[in-house]
Amino acid sequence: MKEILILGAGGHCRSLIDVIELENRFKIAGIIDNELPVGNKVLNYEVIGSDNDLEKLREKYEYAVIGVGQIKTPKIRIKLFETLKRLKFMLPVIISPRAYVSKYAEIGEGTVIMHDALINSNVKIGKNCIINTKALIEHNCIIEDNCHISTGAIVNGGVVVGEGSFIGSNAVTKEAIKIPEKSFIKAGSVVK
Repeated sequence: MKEILILGAGGHCRSLIDVIELENRFKIAGIIDNELPVGNKVLNYEVIGSDNDLEKLREKYEYAVIGVGQIKTPKIRIKLFETLKRLKFMLPVIISPRAYVSKYAEIGEGTVIMHDALINSNVKIGKNCIINTKALIEHNCIIEDNCHISTGAIVNGGVVVGEGSFIGSNAVTKEAIKIPEKSFIKAGSVVK
């Protein structure tokens, strides 16, 4: 089984561990974190280095995934994504077996689809996105790079979500609208 590194040791990392274990495609080699010292554990996995160790770790590991969440800004996730690409890590799409992703959907590298998310036909999701637990992305939507569609959010048909946007928990969009880049949609909002 191929080994994968997870960057970040917070709450999103813990949820991501559960998805990776259930997907059973990768063995988690360890956690990379700038705050927890080497040897600390996150669930059953050891912190094996910081961002400064990535170049050396690349000699041993080919795959990595970003386990840092995104709420106010995608800056940290973008920086990590660019670092991993520069070091020539492979950033696979991670999809929970409990999610439904249409065979007619396109998912960009480094994107993570969490438990019970539903991605319908003719959806295009960019790179380095989080489609969180129970999110619904309806037909003909475009989710541009570096977006986080949060828990229980509903993005109705034909919506374009601009790059770097955050759609909060249980937010609902009207169909066929364009959400500008770097938008921050609060939890529970109705976006018209």
